[in-house]
Amino acid sequence: MLRIFNEHVADGFAAYPQDPIGVEAMRSLLSQALKGLRVAAETTEGSLLGFGFLRPYAPQAAFAHTAQITIFLDPRSTRAGLGSAILQDLEQRARPRGIAKLLAHISSRNPPSLAFHTQRGFAECGRFPGIGRKWGEPFDVVWMIKDLEQDA
Repeated sequence: MLRIFNEHVADGFAAYPQDPIGVEAMRSLLSQALKGLRVAAETTEGSLLGFGFLRPYAPQAAFAHTAQITIFLDPRSTRAGLGSAILQDLEQRARPRGIAKLLAHISSRNPPSLAFHTQRGFAECGRFPGIGRKWGEPFDVVWMIKDLEQDA
């Protein structure tokens, strides 16, 4: 997971850090995942191809039906349906737990992720212009939402 995440750190705007993260930072990120709402995709030989998880949007009970999604794929494993499979798996396991809304926040400099989410039923619901900066380049943070009740 660390290798995949850090490839995205080094190669673009899918991950926000400017420098590779370490094991403790990855553990902290993964510790936010809701129990039972994590998925890893591997080859038959056990090589990790990608991972995804849902985490609470906010800790208050008022937001218990809303989760934030994170998916990262090995860059060599994109455009093969893996991201869709991870998303579908997480959605199917989220619904019985009462999760009705999924949120994603995406860099405006990550058009493939914006397209991926749009094609799978997410809609832009907010944009924070210029709040991010990586390698001296400003970017917007685009928030997208998917209504799982509507898609059920």
